Amino acid sequence: MDDGTDARAILENRLLPLRRGYVGVVNRSQKDIDGRKDIKAALAAERKFFLSHDSYRHLASKMGTSYLQKVLNQQLTNHICDTIPQLRNKLQGQLLLLEKDVGEYKNVSADDPARKTKALLMMVQQFSENFDRILVGSGDKVDTSELSSGAMINRIFHVQFPFEIVKMEYDERRLRREISITIKNALGVRVGLFTPDMAFEAITKKQISRLKEPALKCVDLVISELNNIIRQCGEKMTQYPRLREETERIISQHVREREQRTKDHVHLLFNVQLAYMNTNNEDFIGFANAQNKANRRTGEKKSVGNQVIFKGWMSLHNISFMKGGSRDYWFVLTAENFMWFKDEEEKEKKFYLPLEGLMLRDVEQGFMSKKHAFALFNPDHRNVYKDYKQLELSCESEDASYRWKASFLRAGVYPERNQDDDDHIPAHDIDSNDPVLERQVETIRNLVDSYTAIVSKQVRDIVPKTIMCLMIKDTKEFIKSDLLAYLYSSADQNDLMEESADEANRREEMIRMYHATKDALKIIGDISMKTKATPMPPRVDNDNLIKPFTNGASTGPPQGRKPPPRPTAHAAPRSVPARPDLPNRPAPGVPRRPDNKGVPAVPTRPR
Repeated sequence: MDDGTDARAILENRLLPLRRGYVGVVNRSQKDIDGRKDIKAALAAERKFFLSHDSYRHLASKMGTSYLQKVLNQQLTNHICDTIPQLRNKLQGQLLLLEKDVGEYKNVSADDPARKTKALLMMVQQFSENFDRILVGSGDKVDTSELSSGAMINRIFHVQFPFEIVKMEYDERRLRREISITIKNALGVRVGLFTPDMAFEAITKKQISRLKEPALKCVDLVISELNNIIRQCGEKMTQYPRLREETERIISQHVREREQRTKDHVHLLFNVQLAYMNTNNEDFIGFANAQNKANRRTGEKKSVGNQVIFKGWMSLHNISFMKGGSRDYWFVLTAENFMWFKDEEEKEKKFYLPLEGLMLRDVEQGFMSKKHAFALFNPDHRNVYKDYKQLELSCESEDASYRWKASFLRAGVYPERNQDDDDHIPAHDIDSNDPVLERQVETIRNLVDSYTAIVSKQVRDIVPKTIMCLMIKDTKEFIKSDLLAYLYSSADQNDLMEESADEANRREEMIRMYHATKDALKIIGDISMKTKATPMPPRVDNDNLIKPFTNGASTGPPQGRKPPPRPTAHAAPRSVPARPDLPNRPAPGVPRRPDNKGVPAVPTRPR
């Protein structure tokens, strides 16, 4: 400040009050710096200045660099005391998480053989527990986003496998043609008066043999899910890549061995069924009942009543692109028709579609689509829905798609079949006007249908049991009892328990973070016990004092005051009040030239 300037009103916090007030300091001038004036001398001169000055003598205890240092230190201390509780809680939570991760090796060397043996036992035990948890579904951690492999195996047993079995049932026309050809071949040149037993046995064995393919496919699907479980459990062993590789190899090899044994047993089950036709089964319709049923047949289609088979949400795609291309409806499938409603209340029916003559085919969706689509169509190329040749539907999940397809099969809507087998059969082998042959065909048809239903029911029950006994349960017992012995015999323990470079770095970093967190908590404990915070001064309302210095910016009149009157067109302009901190001095005049001449003319460019 220049000599003669008095800052007493500012330092006393009266002119423009601040919450923490003002602290005056005396800095070294350029002359002091050039003269090599040290800091101690500058502080002593500063102290002398405030004590000897008439305006600042009474403020000398709250002025100077030393007092400013004390004030700033107190502010920092207050901030630390305010943030320490939150920081302490965060560090304590982090320490608890690190305790679980570093608990096994924080006091043991990484190369200690005892630690490696313990880690190997823990890894094998954890693998066994995870394998059992995924299969059985026990445990606290249950995935809510997608089906586990255990749930997928359950779906294979109770949805996909029955669906594949129903798909193997051929349509009525094809089966009756096969029965007719078999009866003719069994009689040869003879004229048969009775229905031949050989035809029943040949057709039934052929139908039973067709069930072997979905049974073997069920085994393959379960094998795929078991391999997924093995890979999923092996992800917990990423710390030891050699151990993970050897564990997955041993278990996969065991699963392949059990796969072959399971398939051999499935083949044996069908060989047993084909070896002896037990027509004395209590559920078998019998020859007499089948013949009476054939005699009573009037030609109409067998009906089970219009009972509801399945209902649920699906997307209908036979909608114009201008209306969105697809829309979700509530569909209801009965034994005779197919209908859909606006919602599950089933009050507003959108369409009613009879099922007679319809068939089902899969529809390929775009590569970006996640929905599973299929379509209903008429083999005679007639319109199914409005002007569309097929009714295109889609489900959100594969599970829902399988359930709908299986339900359509129960309602008599079969998948699209290849017609190549029908083309090479002569026409005279398909149609016949012989009433005796027609009655025999109907009798054999009823017998085959009855016996095939018995075998199909047994297959749906015994194949999942066989897979569970010979494959899943045996693999679970192998992991629990024999896996550790195979690991010891397959490779050296030190090689198996060798950590990866990334895992070693992660472990060292974790230990370093653990000790750093403990040291930080200790330091925080010392600070919280030895420091004392002071309350912050109350807030100062100085908005009215700031307004004259805000370059004309206004925030509105203060509360309790009326706004000044607006100037009229004839009113004189208001004078701007002077700043209170500036002296009221007259403005300097414009300097004149010594010769009192006017402004010289601007020189022009010569022409």
